Amino acid sequence: MLDRRQFITAASLATAATTRVWAAAPARPQLRILLLGGTRFIGIPITELAVKRGHTVTFFNRGRTNTDLFPGIERIKGDRGGPLDALKDRKWDAVIDTSAYVPRAVKMSADLLAPNVGQYLFVSSISVYPSFTEPRTEASPVGTLKDETVEKVDGETYGPLKALCEKAAEASMPGRVTVLRPGLIVGPHDSTDRFTYWPARAARGGDMLAPGTPKDRIQLIDARDLAAFALDALEQRVVGTFNVISPPGMFSMGDVVGESIRAARSLAKPSPAPRAVWASAAFLEKQKVEGWSDMPVWLDARGQEAAFADTSVARALKEGLKITPIRKTAADTLEWHLKRPEAERTKLKAGIDPAREQEVLKALRA
Repeated sequence: MLDRRQFITAASLATAATTRVWAAAPARPQLRILLLGGTRFIGIPITELAVKRGHTVTFFNRGRTNTDLFPGIERIKGDRGGPLDALKDRKWDAVIDTSAYVPRAVKMSADLLAPNVGQYLFVSSISVYPSFTEPRTEASPVGTLKDETVEKVDGETYGPLKALCEKAAEASMPGRVTVLRPGLIVGPHDSTDRFTYWPARAARGGDMLAPGTPKDRIQLIDARDLAAFALDALEQRVVGTFNVISPPGMFSMGDVVGESIRAARSLAKPSPAPRAVWASAAFLEKQKVEGWSDMPVWLDARGQEAAFADTSVARALKEGLKITPIRKTAADTLEWHLKRPEAERTKLKAGIDPAREQEVLKALRA
């Protein structure tokens, strides 16, 4: 039994503890966000999470892709290449730019929006780094172009153009820009099929060619993690440049293949069941099987690619970046893939051709 003094003390402590719990959960700011793009891959989880958090989202795009998505979102129809008159004199707390590949487009939008927008978040790429021979941080040199007016986007210009886009945003809105440099973005709605290839291939069943060794390191970022980090940055007014990808050594190719097989056995239940057959990098090279294209997500980590999976994310982790386990990413990606139109399911944009895979497996067995 408690005496009166003990009872009052205990009650006071309980009240104080309750007060501290409530005080530790401040309300999120309710933002007005302009999304340049919005209905393709990464724009989808960004919009879903923004709406869930109570933000007001406006799309600015051409109105050609996934027009049935998000019927309640305000849409302003227009083209990144201009004119941008429809955005003039409108006010938003922040803009998320997921769709610019050339600096001219960034300059046009950032110049126009600067007087009426508080923060500009630009989704760039770790491709801004010209070399993968050594580990990279946000302070590492970025690629350059001799002719900065070039607007042809290809394998040589993509990274340097993204770097110029970052520079253009900062020039227009100094001190108010957040740059995110993701690596391989994965998850549901990824029409590039780079990560999707693995759970999709496992769902077909049988022996499946796997590259290198299960211990080979890889880096990737679930689009939903990218979305969460982007919105956190806007809500907390975080500016600066951040690599946004899984930490070096966190994931391996064995994780990708193994969790894809696990997801396939649970969701697709193919017969025969999928089984990974690992082929060395030397054997794949002899068979002219290319990393990243024929074997998505993976590269032979030597030579020019020695540090391709060594991009530092320490800065983003310090700001709260969270990484989804590959098990969830693989399962959710396969669940989405199995609901795609048949033509998209049967003709993937990445990964080795099925007939060619069987040839390579036959050679491997021999």
